[in-house]
Amino acid sequence: MTSGLAAQHTARAARWIDILRRQFPELLHELAPGRPGTGTRSRPPLGPAALRALGERDTVERAEALLGERHGLAPLGESAAPIRLHVSDAVRDITDGVVELEEAVWEKLGLGRPPRADVPRRLGRIAALLDDVAGHPLLARHVLDECRRMARRCGRTLGDPETLVRVNGRCPWCDSVSLRAMPAWRTVLCVNPGCRCVDEECPCADNTAHRHSWTETGWAQLAADAGADADEIAALVDDVDECGGTAEAGAA
Repeated sequence: MTSGLAAQHTARAARWIDILRRQFPELLHELAPGRPGTGTRSRPPLGPAALRALGERDTVERAEALLGERHGLAPLGESAAPIRLHVSDAVRDITDGVVELEEAVWEKLGLGRPPRADVPRRLGRIAALLDDVAGHPLLARHVLDECRRMARRCGRTLGDPETLVRVNGRCPWCDSVSLRAMPAWRTVLCVNPGCRCVDEECPCADNTAHRHSWTETGWAQLAADAGADADEIAALVDDVDECGGTAEAGAA
């Protein structure tokens, strides 16, 4: 039996699937390395030291790109690497995610194992099964969460900024009205640059680019500590999801 909430989840999932199907080919296009310049072929081959330096630089670029994506920041400018590593990471994440999601849907619906296909075709097959998925509330929510996450990662990698939504209440660590929700990550973080927590496992004390954050499972405790409302936080995130906004909403 299909519940009304599950039907809403699959209807929203259909929208994110459509966005991802249209944007994923653009992501593959971004992955292609640039054509060599006129003087490239005449350069001598790089020695071991130079190759090692390039590898170290690529590792740093990958780490910076992933940190930026975690905080909703699009990469600035072109990567010096022949292949843009943040794009490669996004392609691999989305490809693996779509495969795993389709396999989970087919298994739950008793359809066996789906045949191999590219990402757009797999997404099309998932979309065609959404009416059946709506009969399984937990699966419907999982499909929505995954499709939204992958579509937003694809969009951010292509340069779309992430939405930030103001959350009522004060940060438990710095007492400022700087709490913001990131819908794509379903995470709340403090955007005050000077905020530092005392959590030994949080890197905000050592990394100025890091902000203390609370995942969805921690919203109830955050609400209690910050004078906020956990249900209101979830509603704010879902409202932005419906609107598909890309700019900060409700900022102070």
